[in-house]
Amino acid sequence: MNADLQIKPVVVTRAESSDGPLSRELRSLGLRALLWPAVSVTTADLGPLAAALAAVRSFGWIVFASRHAVAAVLERLPAAPEGVRIAAVGQATAQVLRQRGWPVDLVPHEASAAGLIEAFAAQRSARDAGVKILYPASSRALPTIAAGLTQLGAQVTQVEAYRTEGATLDVADCRAWIARGAIGAVTFASPSAVTELARALGEQDFQRLLSGAAAVAIGRTTARELSARGHTAVVAESATLQGLARTTLRLLQTRA
Repeated sequence: MNADLQIKPVVVTRAESSDGPLSRELRSLGLRALLWPAVSVTTADLGPLAAALAAVRSFGWIVFASRHAVAAVLERLPAAPEGVRIAAVGQATAQVLRQRGWPVDLVPHEASAAGLIEAFAAQRSARDAGVKILYPASSRALPTIAAGLTQLGAQVTQVEAYRTEGATLDVADCRAWIARGAIGAVTFASPSAVTELARALGEQDFQRLLSGAAAVAIGRTTARELSARGHTAVVAESATLQGLARTTLRLLQTRA
């Protein structure tokens, strides 16, 4: 591998420790991971989620858009409820469910809200008219999934399963890296990571960072958040952490 790739680290903005899954993927490819966790995941007020799960068999579907939502639900409902179909946005989320013994009935080809809605529309049958869908989501979940499924005629119950909040960064250290032009790429696994990193650094330093380092987004929704701030992101080959890491490696090799 080019020596320049070995000395220029890749920023990880998702909430994880130094042995987290994205950091491990990057290191397995010979890249250095630099942790700038811009977001943190915390426990929500779980009253509404608990109430929904108490009546879980009244739902036709449960939709999971993240592994954090899976963790929150499975902590309270270890076994998959009989007669309830399961949808997962992305192979990574589906994999976590299957590892815990939950069947997954629907995984859209494109791991996005739009992909999920298209997949529901394509497989919709007469029995899905007015179907009740439980959607455990982040406190910052965009309305896209609930609104799209409602337009298809579903009755969507969206409940907060976890909170996504800004994390405390060592901003002085981050700015020192930026000033040296020492970052190869910045990975973003959610729109919230884009928003919170920009907030923590300030717009000027955020612009300086991404004028010198490549931005890599896990999916189109995250890429759109970067685009709204004036930056073009490369979208991962697949909406998984492995896809994010592999795309980052190829991008750095091309830029080198």
